[in-house]
Amino acid sequence: MLDDRGFVASCNFTNVFIIRGEELWTSTGTTCFNGITRANVTKLWRDAGKPVFEKDYTLAETYGADEAFVTGTLGGITPVTMIDGRKVRAGKLGPVTSLMSDLYRTYIGE
Repeated sequence: MLDDRGFVASCNFTNVFIIRGEELWTSTGTTCFNGITRANVTKLWRDAGKPVFEKDYTLAETYGADEAFVTGTLGGITPVTMIDGRKVRAGKLGPVTSLMSDLYRTYIGE
């Protein structure tokens, strides 16, 4: 879902993250809800010494992402393998999403 300026904001009941290299990008939180899982993911990635950017980014930048995932209370971290009919990472789980999932599962004691 895009905000009123055309930037990526969120999905239904989830927050969106895209990955470029080892950078996590998520929206600024100005027009999306600031979910608890979103906050935990950004903190865990920063604590691991990795870069997180809360910024405005376009749908075109999303299409060019190396990986993508969404976060939410019920789903935790859910990999995104297709956006608007375009495959992300050839439709397969990527290494950064996998690592982030491992960090999150450890954090919640799973």
